[in-house]
Amino acid sequence: MNAFRENLGQDPESDDYQFLFHVHGNAGVGKTSLVRQWEAVAGEQGATTVYLDDSVHSAVEAMEEIGERLGRQGLELRRFDKLLATFRQRAHEAQSARETTHAATEDTGAAQPPAGSVPGSGPGSAPASLPGSVAAQVGLVGLGMVPVVGALAGAVDPQQLAQGADRLRAVLGARLRSHDDVRLVMDPVRALTPVFLQDLAEVTRRRPRVVLFFDVYERTGPVLDEWLRDIAFGEVHGPLPANVQIVLSGQGRLNARCWGDWLDLVTEVPLEVFTEEEARALLALRGVTDERVVDVVLRLSGRLPVLVHTLAQARPDSARTVDDPSGTAVERFLKWETDPSRRTAALALALPLQFDEDVYRAVAPPEAAEQYSWVRRLAFVTDQAGRCRYHDVVRAPMLRLQRTQSPARWHAAHELLARTFLTWREEREETVPAEEHWGDTVWREHRSNETYHRLCADPRRALPDALAQAVHACEQGSGPARRWAQLLARAGADSADECLARWGERLTAASQDDASAVMAVLAALLAHPGLDTEGQQRTRIVRGRLHRRAERYEEALADFTSVLVPEPRHAVALVERAVTHQQAGNADDALADMDEVIRVDPDGAWHRVYRGRIHLLAGRHTEALADFDRAVELDAEQDWALASRAELHRVQGRYQEALADLDRALGIDPQYTWAYAERSRCLCRLERWDEAVRDLARAADLDSGPGWYRVRLADLLLDLGRHAEALHEADRALADRALADRALADRDEEGPRGRPWPYTLRAWALHGLGRDAEALADLDHAISLDDSWEIAFAMRGWLRWEAGRLAEAEEDFDHALSEYGQWPWCLAGRGVVRVYAQQYEGAVDDLAGAFTVLFGIAEAEAEIARPLVELLRRHLATHPAALKAAIRLAALLSHQIQWPGLARQMGSVLALRPGPRLLADGLRLLRRVTTALDDLPESADNQRTSWSRKLLSPILRVLEPRGPSTHTEPE
Repeated sequence: MNAFRENLGQDPESDDYQFLFHVHGNAGVGKTSLVRQWEAVAGEQGATTVYLDDSVHSAVEAMEEIGERLGRQGLELRRFDKLLATFRQRAHEAQSARETTHAATEDTGAAQPPAGSVPGSGPGSAPASLPGSVAAQVGLVGLGMVPVVGALAGAVDPQQLAQGADRLRAVLGARLRSHDDVRLVMDPVRALTPVFLQDLAEVTRRRPRVVLFFDVYERTGPVLDEWLRDIAFGEVHGPLPANVQIVLSGQGRLNARCWGDWLDLVTEVPLEVFTEEEARALLALRGVTDERVVDVVLRLSGRLPVLVHTLAQARPDSARTVDDPSGTAVERFLKWETDPSRRTAALALALPLQFDEDVYRAVAPPEAAEQYSWVRRLAFVTDQAGRCRYHDVVRAPMLRLQRTQSPARWHAAHELLARTFLTWREEREETVPAEEHWGDTVWREHRSNETYHRLCADPRRALPDALAQAVHACEQGSGPARRWAQLLARAGADSADECLARWGERLTAASQDDASAVMAVLAALLAHPGLDTEGQQRTRIVRGRLHRRAERYEEALADFTSVLVPEPRHAVALVERAVTHQQAGNADDALADMDEVIRVDPDGAWHRVYRGRIHLLAGRHTEALADFDRAVELDAEQDWALASRAELHRVQGRYQEALADLDRALGIDPQYTWAYAERSRCLCRLERWDEAVRDLARAADLDSGPGWYRVRLADLLLDLGRHAEALHEADRALADRALADRALADRDEEGPRGRPWPYTLRAWALHGLGRDAEALADLDHAISLDDSWEIAFAMRGWLRWEAGRLAEAEEDFDHALSEYGQWPWCLAGRGVVRVYAQQYEGAVDDLAGAFTVLFGIAEAEAEIARPLVELLRRHLATHPAALKAAIRLAALLSHQIQWPGLARQMGSVLALRPGPRLLADGLRLLRRVTTALDDLPESADNQRTSWSRKLLSPILRVLEPRGPSTHTEPE
């Protein structure tokens, strides 16, 4: 106690300050008692404390519980709470549209669900979360694809761009509305922890100390070890504030494989049983001084602190009570309690895993109805926020006594408790929609308690349902799966049923590795007999989704097909297999499965939308439109159908119809992020730029954080020549260091092209603002992240040319052109470098290639490229600054589709006094280009020529008044 108290008084920055304690020892030695005393001491010294026990089963649950406890003390983790709420919402959205019920596969057909309802897999059961799997699994790599517009379009192979855009649409069309959302749902620990630590740092600025206590760590350690180690010692999630102290308390030593490199920084606090002197001292403190009583207490307790405390609590002082020792372990704890109703209540309360006053009143005899406060004061009862539990050392023998003394009473008592929790669960279901049951903490707690007591009452009868519920738990993630496995293990031990105990041990062992817990539990469920047919089907469907998520398509297809072989009309398996075929690139097979699904359930709107999207991605626009139209007919509130139909309208150039559908979708869901992004794209096609920016900004604001919509916003602003705003948005997208690290590290999730994109955008915005040194640093960083990110090489080539590093610039352009040989912006850049390097014929070739692609002029070499090279060759020596400024401006302008402030920019070039002959030559060349554009046939690329005219016309307007001079320029 003194050591802990003294440590609290030290400066957290001092060398001898200890910030991580580990209390360990056998059950009953007083670990929880010591930790509670430490908590009180910390509170007395002004520290903010949070105590957690084994009610948390994952890092996310631990952070959520810490946030809730701090919030009760007026120390809200506001950003974390907001992101956690987003996580819950996005996880719910991923499950908000469901496939048809298993019952729908019967010959009678499926009934159409009411508007807004979600078809499930049977009465009272949680439905399979198909759209969540679509969002998380279909085309995730597509989110890394970069929308390319303006002059950059020539750098990208059209087929590759179309495929990337298709993948992007497949994801955005699903309910996880941004890539940040995908990462948040798929890896919440990595997404939430940095924000949690940032908010915790805010708390530490308001309080001198924060102490986090993790009790019963022998149970939570397997799932919290790596997370706690990383926040305590690593830099994965960001720094832990220096004045945050962590106390772990459990039976065993810390896992050396996890903590090995850091064990020397952990302060170990081992606890043993009392010495006889310590036990006598505690008894004396409790007023137990009769030597005969002391001897009995020492013998019965084995000097285990919790038992010494329990037996001393009644202050026995009668020789008669000492002369009546009981042979049962239970009598040790209730030896001196003479009230029969209290004894009965105490024994009954050993049955539930934990209890509150409601549970107490359900099991206590009527004559003890008002004794709840007495129970809470028992030495072996731990009270945490109104929830009480018996110490395991006390509870185990109480259970054994009741189970062996009267199996019939044991059965009846557990059945009573099971019915009690069933009643409470059904009451909860009146306010919580069916699809949200497993995500609702209260419902899940009632369900698990009900299952536990049914298992204890009749293990063999209750086991199949308990195993089936384990599959539902697996769908919620590793935490619920692990909690359910431990529930079975606890029921197996408490009921002494060998089969149930083996299942509990099997599933608990499988759930230990957080990264593979769900897959391992599902494999264990399928590897041993126990599940009924429906349970096996559901297990294979859930496992198939996990295989698909990991891009193990063959394994996923095998799982879904194994369900369909005996039951070919199983709608859920058909849809899941269709999703897998689609993601694997087998559109025809996906459509075949979706055709069968629609034959089974012709009135399912969601199925129509999904089949329509497969048609859309395959370029079958007529079929796609028919499906989208039918989906809207079936469900007028199906906003995904409206947004998907809008995308089809946009692809076909029907922008007004697209906008009308998007307006309807946003009327249904004003927070529909993808609809705003899609509307922005339509508005861009209509050149309603301010509205397009507004909608994309709205999408970015609705997103779960500074993520990919904000990066796309920065990209659009660059296209519009608004460099300062683009820089601001790119900075915001990269402001969260942890988010940026995730964006650059999740190779498998994002694909190789997405990671450096924000850095290249920021680099070009910086270049447009004249901050080239910072721009080069960003481009170097982008290339270090992905050396196939060609736009970064092209941009760096332009910046290196401007810095006079011609050889390096040419290498960069060569690298970019090795992948995209006809990229005009890059060819022009290398042509300029070659002019400066006096490689004139090579420059002519490059510029001719660039202008042929850019302007569509067949005689580009003779008409434009060679005259331009000659112009540069003639004037570089006499007007280097003006020409460099003009070329720099041309590189910037050709990267845009709008040119605000063009007159001002050109004025800055003219301020460098280019000279009348140079101006005359340049004006003559520009007129030649515009004439050639006017002479192009009607079959020419109208979009490209229109862009070229829009760029050249204002330039000519600025230069025309300065027409050719009659004066001769001095040589």
